[in-house]
Amino acid sequence: MERTLVLVKPDGVQRGLVGEVISRLERRGLKLVAMKLVLVDEALARLHYAEHVERPFFQGLVQFIISAPLVATVWEAENAVEVVRKTMGDTNPAHSAPGTIRGDLGLDIGRNLVHGSDSLESAGREVSLFFRPEEVLDYARAIDPWLTEL
Repeated sequence: MERTLVLVKPDGVQRGLVGEVISRLERRGLKLVAMKLVLVDEALARLHYAEHVERPFFQGLVQFIISAPLVATVWEAENAVEVVRKTMGDTNPAHSAPGTIRGDLGLDIGRNLVHGSDSLESAGREVSLFFRPEEVLDYARAIDPWLTEL
């Protein structure tokens, strides 16, 4: 089983779309294993976006992510990283397919509602930035056998 981080970014929280994002991921069959409302400080923002530090848009990313609360979540499933990324849609909402979170709800690449880890390695690093190990739960759901073959 894979685990991946999904952030409902400040624009998603401000627009009241937290429930919509969570609902879409749950309906897809992903299992929510951690969630919290977070006001990110600049140090955490810089760690989270460290791979972009040399890019011209880095400071804008940092300022946006610290501008208002976000909702941090961890999701579990087979191929969780890929499934979440396809459910979110392209980073640029203008290029996202209808039926995806960004394709249905977003307009602007800078305000694209959600962040999802782009690889299993990134997921491990990002989950550990936002959650202590004891905050990520391991539990069984009664519906699991109806979602995937064992």
